[in-house]
Amino acid sequence: MSKTVLSPIIAGTMNWGVWDKNLSQKEMESMIHICLENKITTFDHADIYGSYTTEATFGKAFASSAIAREKMQLISKCGIQLISENRTNSIKHYNYSKDYIIWSVENSLKNLQTDFLDVLLLHRPSPLMQADEIAEAVLKLKTEGKIIDFGLSNFTPSQTELIRQKTEVSFNQIQFSATHHEAMLDGSLDYMQIHSIRPMSWNPLGTVFREDIEQTRRLKKVLVKLVEKYGLGSDTILLSWVLQHPAKVIPIAGTVNIARIQSLIKAVELQLEKEDWFAIWAESMGEDVP
Repeated sequence: MSKTVLSPIIAGTMNWGVWDKNLSQKEMESMIHICLENKITTFDHADIYGSYTTEATFGKAFASSAIAREKMQLISKCGIQLISENRTNSIKHYNYSKDYIIWSVENSLKNLQTDFLDVLLLHRPSPLMQADEIAEAVLKLKTEGKIIDFGLSNFTPSQTELIRQKTEVSFNQIQFSATHHEAMLDGSLDYMQIHSIRPMSWNPLGTVFREDIEQTRRLKKVLVKLVEKYGLGSDTILLSWVLQHPAKVIPIAGTVNIARIQSLIKAVELQLEKEDWFAIWAESMGEDVP
């Protein structure tokens, strides 16, 4: 059971840096304030974001913001080794050795200018990961107060069980949305409910606004009716769809659009009628539920 209380919607920072929006330190500082003002107090990082640069820019923005550390929660991930001018890797791979996990967390703490992470996640499963070694690293980091909670990202139930046998797993960050709903059918969300593991959802809006295919056209058609019915935007309705799953999924929103950020929390308050929830699922599948 996690000790950390996260905000009902998490701010994803993957696109804040040079990979996309290329926000300056001052712009990141402003974005942090805007998120907090709109009840989004949790920020999702990974060491690799911005080719290993985004955490440091965020850390400088946080330091200059004068925001008290207890006002926010910081998540970071480690394990993926990218080919980057900032690393010596010759091929993309994973590293979950005890020494590397500990070094990576300490490096993230330095970059984020904080003494601890609220949550550390292993970014993606590796065939070579050794659960005992991972557990040793997690124990040391928790004992030293450098992480509060530990979890996984993109792990299947069997991969999660492998790690959970050796150390407590409190979170698993997975892909889950109206267009990518396999997690509620393949046992992933069931498993998390059974073991009190809180799911986070990356890309919670799916491909509705990114792809023009039959599936997204069907969804947009039903969303037009729901927007009129509830008086809220399509993105808010899609987030509400994710939030209504009984596994208590926490969506990670990557937007830096201020108007969208201001509307995100409305998804938490919105309760879709059951038939509307199933209408979204049915249109995603292109057929009635089984």
